Amino acid sequence: MSEDLKTIKELADEWGITKQTIQYHIKFLPTENRQKNDSGITVLTLEEQWIIKKRIKRKDKNKQTENRQKNDKKQTENRQEKLTVNSVLLEQVSDLKEQNNDLRKLLDQQQRLALQDKKLLEEYKAENDNLKALKMPSQETEFKHLDNQYKDEVNALKEKLENLQEQIKDQKRIEEQEKPRKWWGLWRK
Repeated sequence: MSEDLKTIKELADEWGITKQTIQYHIKFLPTENRQKNDSGITVLTLEEQWIIKKRIKRKDKNKQTENRQKNDKKQTENRQEKLTVNSVLLEQVSDLKEQNNDLRKLLDQQQRLALQDKKLLEEYKAENDNLKALKMPSQETEFKHLDNQYKDEVNALKEKLENLQEQIKDQKRIEEQEKPRKWWGLWRK
């Protein structure tokens, strides 16, 4: 019979819980037949031990359920957070792709303009060479007087040359304005 009776400390050590937990559950047991050993320490019968163990298991199950629910909630929140971060990252990637496409278009446009400018410069140089050739008199024409018609043509070509040179200057000015400035030079102008 004494093997069936155990003290609160013995039960706590055996079950791996605190004495306070067992004392808490003893409050819910009927106090009429509470037994004490020779030293005056409260001992619990097998039936009381069984009731306390059952209550502890029920509380453990409730705690496990609560813990599982908390873990599920945390996992759901983590998933939502990851989804939010992923959507933000996807949006940023699409924005970067769009910027990249815009930059490619601008670069292509700039290259086309540079090619056009190069062609124009070559044409202007060719015309300039022609004008220079007209200005230099050959030995035959050195002794002849130029007609008014030739003088008018030369003057017209000179005006055309000046116009073309102004266009070249304007084109260069436009190119310089279109060149992107470095970030460290933004506050200078």
